[in-house]
Amino acid sequence: MTDLTPEQRVAELGLVIPDYADPPYGQRYGTVKAFHRSGRLVLLGGITSESRDGERLHPGVLGAGLTVEQGYLSARQAAVNCLGMVRYAIGSLDEVTAIPRVQVFVAAVPAFEEHHLVAAGMSDLFLEVFGPEIGTTARATMGVTSLSRRNSVELWPTFESRDAAREAEL
Repeated sequence: MTDLTPEQRVAELGLVIPDYADPPYGQRYGTVKAFHRSGRLVLLGGITSESRDGERLHPGVLGAGLTVEQGYLSARQAAVNCLGMVRYAIGSLDEVTAIPRVQVFVAAVPAFEEHHLVAAGMSDLFLEVFGPEIGTTARATMGVTSLSRRNSVELWPTFESRDAAREAEL
């Protein structure tokens, strides 16, 4: 791993990070909060592999038409989308100091046993962008029967930022 910053690594990797500064966020999902800041923690809402215009990458169910490789790519794209949301929340990926935990939901048939290989798409992307010290995260991966809009993967991450959220002046 070179001494590049996360923002520099994103550029080097050629990642296209969505811009969530251009609302509306959550229009397809009703009234939701995109993220919540509590001190140095940034808790994102559920993030899928959907593009800003709603196009889904590999919708469906693992083990019923979708392969582990497609699930991996969906988890990786959902992680890229997380980068866009955390950038929106704190201004720059360079301000991320840790990714304490990520819950990974994988739409799968009951007999599917390789949820961890799907979740690796997220883990690998965070390692590539943030390096092992910041990018290694605790994760829980759960198989579910379905996700909103037939998404195959949904991430629910928590990031830690360098600075605490500023409280609004009263």
